[in-house]
Amino acid sequence: MRHTFEELAQQLVNAGHVLYAQGMVPATSGNFSARVGPEVIAITVSGTHKGHLDTSDIMAIDNQGNSIDGRRSSAETALHTQIYRHLPQVGAVLHHHSPRATLLSQLAGDRIILSGYELLKAFPGIDTHEATVQVPVFNNDQDISRLADTVDNYMQSNGDLFGYLIRGHGLYTWADTVERALNHIEAFEFLFRCELMKRGVNQDGISDNLS
Repeated sequence: MRHTFEELAQQLVNAGHVLYAQGMVPATSGNFSARVGPEVIAITVSGTHKGHLDTSDIMAIDNQGNSIDGRRSSAETALHTQIYRHLPQVGAVLHHHSPRATLLSQLAGDRIILSGYELLKAFPGIDTHEATVQVPVFNNDQDISRLADTVDNYMQSNGDLFGYLIRGHGLYTWADTVERALNHIEAFEFLFRCELMKRGVNQDGISDNLS
C-alpha cells in the first residue's frame, strides 16, 4: 500500500520522537527520509531537532536530492538518495547518532562482522542464527558527495547491506517501511551492545577493564 506524503511525514515525525526518547538523536543530529513515489522523497529539513519534529519539518526532494519546495534538506541528503537509487525496494532510510553506534564505529576496523546471533533473523531474508551480516565502517568525510560515491562503490562490489556505520558519526539503515527501518535500528543497537561488551565495554560505554 502506497502512503501519501502527509502520512509518510507523520511516520518520520513519530520515528524522530521515538529515537530522541531513546537518546539516539541528541541536539539536531540524525536525518530521516521515506520514498513517496518514483520521483519524490520526503526528508527532514536541515537543522531540525528530531525530538521536536512536526510534519512542517518534513520537505520534498527529487531523486537527485534537489529541493522541490524551496527549503534546504539535510547536508547528508546524498547518502539517502544513493540508497534509494541503488536499492529500489527501499522505502525508508533512518540515520541516528546513538552512543553505541558512534563508539563502536571508532573501536572497529573497516567492518563489523555479526555472526551467530539469533537476532540476525530481524533482517529480511535471514532465517538462521548461523548467518553472517557485514556492517562496513566508512571514514567520515565532510564531502558528502564523495562519501556517497564511496558507499555506492562498496555496495556495487560487496552486495546489498542492511546498514553501515560512519566512523565517529553513527548508523545508516533502511527498509521497505519506516516501521521496519526502526526495527532494524533496534536490532542493530542490541547487536552493537553485544559487540561492545565483547570488546570489554559495558552498556554505559565504559571499559570494564579500567580500574
